[in-house]
Amino acid sequence: MDKIATIVLPVFGLIGIGYLVAWSKILDESRGQALADFVFVIAIPLLILRVLATADFAGTSAWRLWLPFFTVFAISWAAGTTLIRRLFGRDARAGLVAGLAASYGNTTLVGIPLVLAAYGAAGAVPMALIVGVQFPAIMTVVAVLMERSERRDGVETSRVNTLELIATVTKTLVTNPIIIGVIAGILWRVSRIPFAGVPADLIGRLADVASTLALFALGMSLRRYGIRGHIRPGLILTGLKLVVMPALVLALAPVFALTPITTKVAVIAAACPTGLTPFLVASRFRTGEHLASNVISLSTLFAVVSVAFWLHAVDWLQGL
Repeated sequence: MDKIATIVLPVFGLIGIGYLVAWSKILDESRGQALADFVFVIAIPLLILRVLATADFAGTSAWRLWLPFFTVFAISWAAGTTLIRRLFGRDARAGLVAGLAASYGNTTLVGIPLVLAAYGAAGAVPMALIVGVQFPAIMTVVAVLMERSERRDGVETSRVNTLELIATVTKTLVTNPIIIGVIAGILWRVSRIPFAGVPADLIGRLADVASTLALFALGMSLRRYGIRGHIRPGLILTGLKLVVMPALVLALAPVFALTPITTKVAVIAAACPTGLTPFLVASRFRTGEHLASNVISLSTLFAVVSVAFWLHAVDWLQGL
């Protein structure tokens, strides 16, 4: 109960407050979007920069973390795509959206605040490693599969130039604030410049508000999504995201000899509710928007229970 009272309820309570503020129109959508832009463009990247520049990476193996996490990511993606296509007869584009919704967690806006609340700076290190790789790796895969899905569905309007596709993906990645924060943090670290003085103080002041504002901004953004019919496929994908994915990560952790803190963070990252990226992909396809919206809303709602369960489950299993 202590973890629920001190970690889960405050984290998801801030999301709920953000939702209520948007619902009551105390702040309108334009202000909510401005707040979300500040969090994504400035606060979270600076938080990641500070973590990478100052954290102690002793005992943390990036590859040992990435291999089980992204293996399970691929399994959940494939399962989501297969189930939606075979059980509900959806096309390849909706299948891609479904697979992404079943695997792409909101590690930036939910995962980072969760591990900071639960495990402090020690938890921020492995989470930063996941956040820094998840977006560029997955968006590269998505860019390739989008073109393939459109071709399979017969809606491709023109032949895609491979070089143009590579250039577009590269531009998206190098201009992404999260990626810039990761690169800046790595450069700061390898340059051995002390993280001190006025620059560190300014970065710290902005980074310190990242978690709270990220959760509040997420709550406001959820007002735009909601549940829009076709509940059954949304529940299936939510189950994959919140139950199957963290369970598989936890099962693989001993195989890859993950440390206790890395195991905890990897499981919580896998248990994060679905992020907003699947909806953006669905909007690009002009299909699957309701499906993505349902999974985002349902997974965020049920994550209150699932995250509390996984926080206790990991501690209990490691105590055996």
